[in-house]
Amino acid sequence: MPIIQIAVRALVEYVCRSGSIDSGFRTVSSLTEGTKAHQHIQKQYGENDLKEVYLTTEIPYGDLLFVIDGRCDGLLLSEAAYTIDEIKSTAMSIALITEDMFPVHWAQAKCYAYMYARAQGLERMCVQLTYVQVDTEQQKRFVKEAAFEELEQHMQEMIRQYAPYAQMLQRHVRQRDSSIRELQFPFKAYREGQRKLAGAVYQSIETGSKLFAKAPTGTGKTISTIFPAVKAMGMGLLQRVFYVTARTTTRTAAEESFTLMQRAGLHIHTVTLTAKDKICFKDEVRCTKVHCEFADGYYDRINGALLDMLTHETLINRPIIEQYARKHRVCPFEMSLDAAYAADVIICDYNYVFDPRVSLKRLLAEQKKQTAILVDEAHNLVDRAREMFSGVLYKSDFLNVQREFKALNQSVSKAAKAVNEQFISLRKQSTEPIRITQEPPQALLDELEHFIVHAERELSSHGGTSDHSLLLDTYFAAQSFVRIAKLYDERFVTYAECTKSEVEIKLFCLDPSYLLQQMGKGYRSHIFFSATLAPFAYFMRMLGAGEDDYTVSIPSPFSKEQLDVYIQPLSTRYQDRERTKAPLTQLLSQLMDTTPGNYLFFFPSYAYMNEVYEAFTASAPHRKTILQQADMTEEDRDSFLGAFDADNREAFAGFAVMGGIFSEGIDLVGDRLTGVVVVGVGLPQLGLERNIIKDYFNAAGLHGYDYAYVFPGMNKVLQAGGRLIRSEQDRGLLMLVDDRYLQPQYQRLLPEEWRHYTVL
Repeated sequence: MPIIQIAVRALVEYVCRSGSIDSGFRTVSSLTEGTKAHQHIQKQYGENDLKEVYLTTEIPYGDLLFVIDGRCDGLLLSEAAYTIDEIKSTAMSIALITEDMFPVHWAQAKCYAYMYARAQGLERMCVQLTYVQVDTEQQKRFVKEAAFEELEQHMQEMIRQYAPYAQMLQRHVRQRDSSIRELQFPFKAYREGQRKLAGAVYQSIETGSKLFAKAPTGTGKTISTIFPAVKAMGMGLLQRVFYVTARTTTRTAAEESFTLMQRAGLHIHTVTLTAKDKICFKDEVRCTKVHCEFADGYYDRINGALLDMLTHETLINRPIIEQYARKHRVCPFEMSLDAAYAADVIICDYNYVFDPRVSLKRLLAEQKKQTAILVDEAHNLVDRAREMFSGVLYKSDFLNVQREFKALNQSVSKAAKAVNEQFISLRKQSTEPIRITQEPPQALLDELEHFIVHAERELSSHGGTSDHSLLLDTYFAAQSFVRIAKLYDERFVTYAECTKSEVEIKLFCLDPSYLLQQMGKGYRSHIFFSATLAPFAYFMRMLGAGEDDYTVSIPSPFSKEQLDVYIQPLSTRYQDRERTKAPLTQLLSQLMDTTPGNYLFFFPSYAYMNEVYEAFTASAPHRKTILQQADMTEEDRDSFLGAFDADNREAFAGFAVMGGIFSEGIDLVGDRLTGVVVVGVGLPQLGLERNIIKDYFNAAGLHGYDYAYVFPGMNKVLQAGGRLIRSEQDRGLLMLVDDRYLQPQYQRLLPEEWRHYTVL
C-alpha cells in the first residue's frame, strides 16, 4: 500500500480552512502556537498531566495507507476524563472569541483525541481549546466531550476530503519517478567540465554535504546542477529541490532547463514564485475581500484550484499560475505559495529559503531532510544575506503614527510617542552624527514590543485597511526589527545616523555566515555555484561552509583563442576621473572605429557612467548608443537587450553598470556582442557600512579591505566580462581599463582565461 505521511495540522488546515484573505495584515502571534503562552499554560498542569505528547496512527483508505502524526499541546489525565488540550495564543481580545469561531482548531484537537483514544482503547474523550491573550495572559477555555465513534467519523471525514489530493500526488510521484529513471542528459554530449560538475553535485546530495562550485560562463551550470538533482530524486535521495537565485533572468534559465528535460520525457512539478507586486491582478495591492475579488472567498476555492492545476500542469510558471488563478478566482500570489508546498521543484528568490521574515515556514523538518538547495549565482548571496539579517527603523515613521493616531487611538499614539522619545534620546547621547555600538538598543526594543501589541490590536479591529497603511508599514518594520534583534550577536553592530530631523537606527549584520547556516539547517544538501565564486576561501567563509564541505573548480570550456584580452592602465580612481575622462572617451571611440560591432561598456557607478556617456555622445553624436537607467521596467530591459542586433551595420554601444541587471544572467550570443569594456575594478563606493565591514574583518585578523571592497568589486568585474563568450562559436574582445589590473592583488583574482592579456 502506498504510504501517505501527513501531519495533523497540515491535514486539518487543508480540509477546514475557509473564508477570505481578509487583509494584508496578519498578526505574527495571532492564533498561532506562541511559545511563551504555551509554556505559561503548561506550567499550570497537574503532576499527572503531560505536555507536548507525540501521537501517531495508521488508517487505510482505498488503496492508500495514511500515517498521521503530530504533538498535542497537553494531555490532562484525571479520574473523571482524559482531555486533549489545544493551546492558541492571540492578540485579539479574549472577550471576542466564541466557541465555534475557529473550526480548524476543534478539528485539530479532535484528531489528537481520536489518535489517543484509539491507542488506549477509550470510549470517550474530552477536547479542550485554551485561548491565551499574549499581552494580558487572560485565558478562555471551551470543552466538548465526544464518543470514540464521533471522533472516528471526524477523522474519516478529514481523510475522505484529503484523499483526492493525496491520490493525485501519489499518481504524480509514480509517474515522476518512472520518467526520471528513463531520463537522459538533454544534450547530445556534455561540454568539457559539465560531467565533472554534475558528478560533484550528485555526490554532495548523496553524502548530504555542501558543495561550492566555480564553473566559468558557458559551462552550462544550470543544467549541470539541475539534472543530477533530478536524478537524485529518482533514486529516492530527495523529494524536493529548491532552485534559488537573485534575478529573474536566471530563474528563466532554470525554467528553460526543465522544459528541455520535459521534452526528453521528464514528468515533474515545478513552481516558479513571483513577487506579489508583480503577479497581483489589481492595480493596487490591497489584500482584503472588499477590495479584491481574488481574496474574497480564497480559502473556499483554493483546494479545487490546486487540484485542477496540479492534475493538468507540470511546469507551473507565472503565466500558468495566472491562468488557473483567473479560472478559479483566487489570488495568484497566495496560490503560487500553496502550490509550492506540493511541488517537486521550487524556483524562487533567495529569501524564500534564507530570510527569517519571508521563508516558506510550513516546510516541516522531515521534508527538509529530503530537500536540496541549488543556489545559483551564489556570489550574490553574501550581500543579500546581510540585507536579510539586518533591520532598520526611522524616527519619522513613529512621529507620524503618533500624530495620526492622537485622535484615533490614544494607546497607539502613546506607544509610538514612547518609541519616538527613544530616538530622541539616542540623538542626545552623542554629538557625532554617527554612533556605532556593539550592543542592541534594549530600551528601544522594549518600547517597540509595547508598540507592536497596541498596533496589532488596532490593525486586528480594522482589518489592516488602507487608511491604516502608515500604521501597517510601521508595524511590519517594528516586527522585523525586533525579530532581527533576537538574532543579534558578536557578528552585528548597531549604528545610529542622525541628520537635522531624522534618526536612522540599524542592526547591521556584518558576517551572515552563521545565520545562513542556521536558516539552511536541516536541508539535505546545499549546492552553491557561480562563474565567479573566487576566491574560494572568502565565499566558503561568508556562506557558512563546514569542515566536511568541499569545492570543485571547472576549467573554461572555451579555448583562449576565442577571447582577446587587453589591459589599458588608465586610472579610474575617483580623484583621477576628470583628468582621464577625455582619454577614456577617445579609447572607446577608437575601439568602435577599428573593430565595428556591438559593445557593452561597464562602469562602477551610474554617476561615472553618465559623465562618460555625456562626453562620449558630445564628441561623437553620430554614434548609436543606449544607456542603462536606474529604474527600468521589464519592457525597458527587453528594449535595451533587443538593441543588440547581430545585423547592426554600424558600431553600437550599450552603457551599463557593473553589478546591475545587464552584467549577470544575460546571453548575447554570436554577433549580438562583439566586445566588453570594463572600466574600473568595480570597488563599492567608500561609505559607512563598507568601512564598518572592513574594520570588523581587520579585527578578526583578516584582510578587511579585501572583504569589504576588493572581493565584491572584482566579482562584479568577472560577471561583466563573462557576458562575452557564451558558446563554442563566440569570439570577442575584452578590455579592462585600470592600472590596478597590473597589481598582484588584482592579478591573482583574474580567471585563467583572462591572463593572456596585452597591455596597451
